[in-house]
Amino acid sequence: MSSGEIFTGNYRKMCSKNSTLVPSAKKDLSQPLAQTYQPREVERGWYSWWRSCRFFRRPQLHQGHKFVMVLPPPNVTGSLHLGHALTCSLQDAIARWNQMKGAEVVFVPGCDHAGIATQAVVERHLLATLGKTKHQMGRERFVEEVWKWKEEKGDAIFKQMERLGTALDWNRSVFTMDEGMTEAVNEAFIQLFDQGLVYRKHSPVNWCCSLQSAISDIEVEHVSLPGPSELRVPGYDEPVTFGMMYDLAYKVVDSEAELVVSTTRPETLLGDTALIVHPGDNRYSEFVGKFVYHPFRRQSIPVVADDGVDVHFGTGVIKVTPGHSKEDYEYSQRHKLEQIIVLDDEGRINDIVPEFEGLPRFKAREAVISAMKQLKLFRGSRPHPMMLPLCSRTGDVIEAILKPQWFIQCSQMAKDAIKAVESETLELLPPSHGKQWSEWLECGVDWCVSRQLWWGHRIPAYSCKLSNERQVWVAARSEEEALRKLVQREGVAENTIISIQQDEDVLDTWFCSGLYPFAAFGWPHHTLDLTHYYPTSLLETGHDILFFWVARMVMLGQKLTGQIPFKTVLLHGLMCDVKGHKMSKSRGNVIDPLDIINGTSVEELKGRPQSAGIYSSLTSPDSALTQLPSAKNTKGIPECGADALRFTLCSSNFKNQLLSFDLTKVEQNKFLGNKIWQTVKFLLSATKKMEDSLCLQEESLAHQEMNLNTHVVLSQRDELSLMDRWILSQVSSLVQNANRHFESYDLHLVTLAFTNFWQNCLCDVYLESIKPVLKSGSKPAQISAIQTLLTSVDAGLKVLAPFMPFLTEELYQRLPTQKINVLQNKDSQSPESIMECDYPDPNEWSVWKDQEAEEQGAIILEVATAIRGLKSRHNVSFNNSQGTLVTMDTNMVEMLRKNLDTLKTLSRIRHLEVGTGVTNLSHSAVTTLSHSTSFYLHLQNSVSIDAELSRLRKKEVKLKKELKKFIKNTSSPKYILNTPPKVQEIHREKVTTLSSELSQLETLIENLNKK
Repeated sequence: MSSGEIFTGNYRKMCSKNSTLVPSAKKDLSQPLAQTYQPREVERGWYSWWRSCRFFRRPQLHQGHKFVMVLPPPNVTGSLHLGHALTCSLQDAIARWNQMKGAEVVFVPGCDHAGIATQAVVERHLLATLGKTKHQMGRERFVEEVWKWKEEKGDAIFKQMERLGTALDWNRSVFTMDEGMTEAVNEAFIQLFDQGLVYRKHSPVNWCCSLQSAISDIEVEHVSLPGPSELRVPGYDEPVTFGMMYDLAYKVVDSEAELVVSTTRPETLLGDTALIVHPGDNRYSEFVGKFVYHPFRRQSIPVVADDGVDVHFGTGVIKVTPGHSKEDYEYSQRHKLEQIIVLDDEGRINDIVPEFEGLPRFKAREAVISAMKQLKLFRGSRPHPMMLPLCSRTGDVIEAILKPQWFIQCSQMAKDAIKAVESETLELLPPSHGKQWSEWLECGVDWCVSRQLWWGHRIPAYSCKLSNERQVWVAARSEEEALRKLVQREGVAENTIISIQQDEDVLDTWFCSGLYPFAAFGWPHHTLDLTHYYPTSLLETGHDILFFWVARMVMLGQKLTGQIPFKTVLLHGLMCDVKGHKMSKSRGNVIDPLDIINGTSVEELKGRPQSAGIYSSLTSPDSALTQLPSAKNTKGIPECGADALRFTLCSSNFKNQLLSFDLTKVEQNKFLGNKIWQTVKFLLSATKKMEDSLCLQEESLAHQEMNLNTHVVLSQRDELSLMDRWILSQVSSLVQNANRHFESYDLHLVTLAFTNFWQNCLCDVYLESIKPVLKSGSKPAQISAIQTLLTSVDAGLKVLAPFMPFLTEELYQRLPTQKINVLQNKDSQSPESIMECDYPDPNEWSVWKDQEAEEQGAIILEVATAIRGLKSRHNVSFNNSQGTLVTMDTNMVEMLRKNLDTLKTLSRIRHLEVGTGVTNLSHSAVTTLSHSTSFYLHLQNSVSIDAELSRLRKKEVKLKKELKKFIKNTSSPKYILNTPPKVQEIHREKVTTLSSELSQLETLIENLNKK
């Protein structure tokens, strides 16, 4: 049993789907490659084979060389969206690269119980199917139903991760409500409680009346309203108007004066306990210390002064409602004001003012305004831009309600987390997040960890009521342990205990997730896994949860284990749609990755249920249809495959704050996949033809040592052609760049380097250059070309493997099986999978770096580009093309003559001469490559001279006109005085360019006129 399978006690109950792995047969590859790349067929079968072969659990090869990472756990009832796909693609590429570099990789999958989200989903499901609310079912039965839902639906997101090809160690799968995590959560809370870091107090929380629970700040979406806006609020038949400011008057006690307050929430007036003004506001200084009549509670409330008042807001007089405003609660703490709650958990008015009792809060708003009008205390209303807090789960308007909650003191833990970054014990990437990290943690805001839900980790805190009416709270794993703590630690006599009752609330999901990096390896037990794999190597996640999750993992990790939970935090930006909006389920603009992988029609997209989230109450959701390129709106999303999607997601600079997603780029990368496919087809075809040719000819015996199925080796360097050496040097550069950019987590630069290599170097240049060799070259040259191509393809596929695992596996398996080490002419057994291959090593490949070959190759490409360009401009076909390259550089002449066939092939010219002079320039077009090198394209037998002269003279007139205009505009005194120097320099360069073009054109016309 490996250390990865050793656990202490019952800290983790394995999912049934992971406990027994059915062996999967290797894919049948007996048929030849299909004509074109078909992602669905290519990706079929490989993942199950990888898992059955345990390639995701590669043993440690080098002492101490390990790479450990935990996957940010998605919601158990969720489904993959592009944000998840981005996370999986980035992390999987990094993990696969580390594995191919020889590291022992431990990549842990997890799933979050997602208290609020899951409870909301199941509540709606039960109401729709059984017609019952959770209260009608009772807590125990409801929780059973949630577990049942989890077992039925919970592994859907894992299946989608498999479809993406994510190489997770599924035997380590963690669910945040499993037995081991529950033990860790209880232990963590109890430790913090016993250290005096957990306390209970009344505090305003983000309350969702639909969920009847507090929610975290990250689950609140603040929507900007420009003015009066009608929103549909859950529980109301008609839209509710927001974006209005109301002026309401309070009569001053023993005076005819009144104070007018401005508010967007008239209904909370029922709970006002003071009016507050700025001490420097002379308009109201005489009223400070006096009282005003509350219009409905038949009591007076004080007028107080506070520096926090904004004198420019409304009338400058603020109504204070401590029970329903975080800011007002702070005022009440400073001025010792009464705190009155007027709303119950469902958002209805309580009995504080009987005439409004039972009214839903926004109905009560109308009633309060009407009553104030009757009392002649209404002073008007007006449009008012505002930010409205909405629940991202339900779309309900969030209420700030004073509730008894559990808090964790974070001040010292926050200081320790700041120090970890400042001392470089913890690295944040990009480093720009370091400033935000310090600024947020320096606030030292305590963490509210209680939630009024039934689904989640019930808080292990017990309320103990004593005979003297005193209430004592203790943290314990059970009622029996709570009783022991009361007696032993609190000194309570057992006979004075009237009752012991566990808190009904559950812990914030983020608290459980904050333990994930160490609880996943067995904490609080001292397991071998915890010793070997903690702290982890890297955490990769979105920057939007840097504080909600990352900071809390660091604080809890340092406090509970004495170590930071990871060495490096790598943060990616937010995925945005084509309009620049953040993709979110509540907005309804997410794209299902499986729609991109498998393809889907417009009809299927139109049939999807629209979001029930917050934006459905404001505007029409940004349907996934709007993400399609306009040309595809009638066809839907084409099948692109997982590899193309992964490659596209890794090709964006994910360290940016916002990431724009474009479907057309996925299609382009599918075409890249096809180009890779066709390259391997070409290689296999060329190899087969050469093998057949050698078998039929007697000379095969002379070449028996030149095995086609081997890589090219260093001892062959002097026998290789220039283009063979050139492409191997390009491979060397690719390997150097790929490893360097992987090390700095600049994955988009790895994909850019690969694309440039495969498309521009391997396909557009090298493949084209060897086609004549394979057709009519010598047998040694042909074999060297095939070996070089095999070597280049093999290295390229390995560089690509972390990004396109399916395609590279399919093609790797079809490469010739006899492998020779790139540097040593020795047989070595071929790895069974590309996952077991070593990533191309920069040190090994550095020997193939060939500066001379690159320089000479660059000259050939420059000349070929110039020749093709001149041919194109004059519409000269291949069959009629002939020309002369003239250069004063004798070394260049020698090199180009030696590689003339390659130059002709890449230039697509039939007849080409290279020399130091030319005798006949008549009827020739010319292009100048440098002061000493020009190419002459002979047109006499290629085009109609008269027609060409007519075309060129028209172009000459146009150029002269443009040049004259530029010279006139740039010669005036006004231009010289008023135009910036940089602009003048640009214009001078333009004049020089136009003059050169005109001069070449005039020379060409002169040559064509010669008889």
